[in-house]
Amino acid sequence: MKLPEELLGAAQAYRKEIQKKLNIGHEFLYLSQDDVKSIPVTPAEILDRTERALIAYSAKKVDMPSKIALHPITDTFFHAMPAYAPEEFAVGIKWGSCYPGNRDTYGFPQAQGLIIYSDHLSGLPLAVLDCKYVTEIRTAAVTYTAIKYLAPGDAETFGMIGCGVEGRQHVKNIETVLPKVRTIYVYDIYEGAADKLIEDYQKNTTAKIVKAPSYEELVKNSAVIVSATVAAEGYHPVIEDRWISGGKTILLCEGHTLYQDSIFKRADKYIVDSREQVEQFAAYGFYPFGHPPIYAETGEVAAGRVPGRENPEELIIANNFGMAVEDMFVLRLLFDRALEHAVGLRLPL
Repeated sequence: MKLPEELLGAAQAYRKEIQKKLNIGHEFLYLSQDDVKSIPVTPAEILDRTERALIAYSAKKVDMPSKIALHPITDTFFHAMPAYAPEEFAVGIKWGSCYPGNRDTYGFPQAQGLIIYSDHLSGLPLAVLDCKYVTEIRTAAVTYTAIKYLAPGDAETFGMIGCGVEGRQHVKNIETVLPKVRTIYVYDIYEGAADKLIEDYQKNTTAKIVKAPSYEELVKNSAVIVSATVAAEGYHPVIEDRWISGGKTILLCEGHTLYQDSIFKRADKYIVDSREQVEQFAAYGFYPFGHPPIYAETGEVAAGRVPGRENPEELIIANNFGMAVEDMFVLRLLFDRALEHAVGLRLPL
């Protein structure tokens, strides 16, 4: 994927604007996680950028190879995630890891990593930043995009499986895409994580947040279900087919880890963020029984190229593993605002 000739002038003008605030080729911007969190952007802006990224990917307007994965220890991974969005003048790579045992062994969150963001005209680095918060906000925004088109607009119940960083972010703004939600069920194998989520977010949430006693109670009582846990190796389902009725919308951030395979196979619509990426993860063994026929990509639905939910009885499953192009679209906004508001530390190259 190359920069369209008609955009070259705009790309050069954008580079000149950056040069006024950052001496390209002599320095780069370093942004810590606290720096990234301090950049003034709104949830609506993040959702808009993420939805546009999904649409651009499915329209083949970006250059994004599938993730390159390493698995040093059981149930861990490193992902190298490059992407280029020509029309956004945004290019970079995320080097992220997930080590679920970090909390107990070392006292750190399971997700770690950095993003290198570059000037696409010269190849010079523009910024290096912590990737955790970027991943956190864009992952929830991918789910919100899917909910907009796949969930019943009048859904009154929402279930969140996993109350860690991603689960918290999903619950935080869920009312923006499910405006009629009245009850939010949360579940985590660490009860304290669910308790902490409720303590932190109930005061700013109109819907009542309830700690579910089990997976079963959560999925039976929720019209829309999101899971954000660990993409474990092997097949160890904890959610049974008989608990899942028609009309539900199930959104996955970790693949088929939690659910019995038969649930996916009887879905009326099975949607993914990237067909290519699903096939790659299948080669890694994430779908030991194969994945269902893919109805569409999330970006195709968001663009209106194929219908989303068409009737209230459909069982719809969206399997969004996350893509680097989402990071790049969001990062373009964050980088511009960081320069505008003098956030971050300039370091010499």
